[in-house]
Amino acid sequence: MRYRANRLDRNPRMTNKTSRLFGFAILPFLLGLVFFAASLTPSLIPRPWFIQGALAGLVTAIGYVIGQLVLSAWRAIELPRLQGRAKVIAHIVVAVPVLALWVYDLAHWTRWQDSIRTRVGLEPTEEFHLFAMLGIAAVVFIVCFAIGLAVQWIFDILRRRLYRYMPMRTANALGLILAAAIVFFGTRDGVIRWTFEALDESYETAQNLFVKAPPAPTSPRKAGGPGSLVDWGAMGQPGRDFVLGGPDAEAISTFSGRPARDPIRVYVGRAQADTPEDRANVALEELKRLGAFERKILIVASPTGTGWLDPGGHDPIEYMHDGDIATVAVQYSYLQSPFALIFETQSGLEQATATMQTVYRYWKSLPEDDRPAFYAHGLSLGAWSSMYSFDLFEVINDPIQGALWTGPPFPSALWNKATEARNSGSSYVLPIVGDGILVRFMSQFHGLDRATADWGRLRIAYLQYASDPIVFYEPNSVWRSPEWMREPPAPDVSPDMRFMPVVTQFQLVVDMILALAVPPGYGHSYVARDYIDAWVGVTAPDGWSQADSARLKEWCGLEWGLGCRN
Repeated sequence: MRYRANRLDRNPRMTNKTSRLFGFAILPFLLGLVFFAASLTPSLIPRPWFIQGALAGLVTAIGYVIGQLVLSAWRAIELPRLQGRAKVIAHIVVAVPVLALWVYDLAHWTRWQDSIRTRVGLEPTEEFHLFAMLGIAAVVFIVCFAIGLAVQWIFDILRRRLYRYMPMRTANALGLILAAAIVFFGTRDGVIRWTFEALDESYETAQNLFVKAPPAPTSPRKAGGPGSLVDWGAMGQPGRDFVLGGPDAEAISTFSGRPARDPIRVYVGRAQADTPEDRANVALEELKRLGAFERKILIVASPTGTGWLDPGGHDPIEYMHDGDIATVAVQYSYLQSPFALIFETQSGLEQATATMQTVYRYWKSLPEDDRPAFYAHGLSLGAWSSMYSFDLFEVINDPIQGALWTGPPFPSALWNKATEARNSGSSYVLPIVGDGILVRFMSQFHGLDRATADWGRLRIAYLQYASDPIVFYEPNSVWRSPEWMREPPAPDVSPDMRFMPVVTQFQLVVDMILALAVPPGYGHSYVARDYIDAWVGVTAPDGWSQADSARLKEWCGLEWGLGCRN
């Protein structure tokens, strides 16, 4: 039975007026301009002009929508509204300071960006693409506005049909919920899922291009070589680069002047087997085949989303311990870490847990005085999954020797607990936890030597840069300032950074996307020279001195990329 026509149906003028959720209005647009101006302020990573334009257009649209929603709520509760001359005066009173702020921030835009660039080793910008940036911002805003009109159209269709069966306000509320659900599920199950599958397939295809190049190792002492349990064709490019890369015994001896061994590197590709447990078992059996448990050091490493392992994190420690070391890693994704963080988080956690448990339980079964020192390591998403795999209740009676986690992503539970446990007065970006007997933090500016006590039996170190948005992104920055923004800035963070609700959130999201678009040693680009200090603190190489560290840092200089000269 149809609902009796209400007064809205009888008054077309009222229908048009109440339906303008996304109709253009001055005051919401002025709020959007405030967001635009705020987006010009610096954040953790410098933004190119075209990225700045896209960000500015997006936050302008978001500010506009927020303003429209506020006005719609104002009208819905029938609060008084300005009319005629009073309305014009009010618009002018609001517009003048907003436009002044907008012009002021535009004038300071390049100086603010240079305040980041100079701190992360970039030259000050010589290009001021103001009009191009404004053009991109305008295009993005118009596209977002058009999307808003499309949502409005869906909303109007739904609520007008619902008017026949229920009161106006109920129909409006239900129509808005249904329109939001259509957009949400259509985006999540349509566009986002299609994008995810396309990315995953493209990375897998790209890695398959290397099935026959480079060729498989000819040595039976290499993973993927003759007699190996690891399928070279299933390993993928990141795994092949890891197995074939790194120093050999000759290179290590050339550096140290001492006899050395060829390091053992085992890598199992995602395509090796269907389940995390099966891949972990292959990794364990390959470690046994190569004699990894007869080495001095054993490292279980978790790769990044694509399966990449940072040479700067693995080459130095092989030099430190004269090659008497074995490292194992198992791939769980083909996606770049930001995408894997969103779409394949569980895959990474499950694989890291299976690998750690499989290797640890076998290692634990060996005589304590006849097994290698055991360490965990991970960078970025690999750090998160490695931390997740670290089961305190399982290892507490027979702990591993330590862990080095680099650039841990902000959701990492263990990292968050360690940061929250910092001493009073200790900084958020570089905490001091207790007397430093268990957990220590370091950056490119401060090492692991800030503790007041010697290391305990288990050594956990975090290497993190204050300019790394993967570490210091804050989901709650939608409405409140991140805690690290309330502290004096680190040397690689601009002192001109300011908090703005909503805008800061999107600035940090863009920072995460650009986290690697800075020189090595800043952002999310970690380098060998910092890994060296971290690994020395965690593994305590025999007879190692500061002079040895300085010599290895020179050997692993930035001119050889993120790894060492091999």
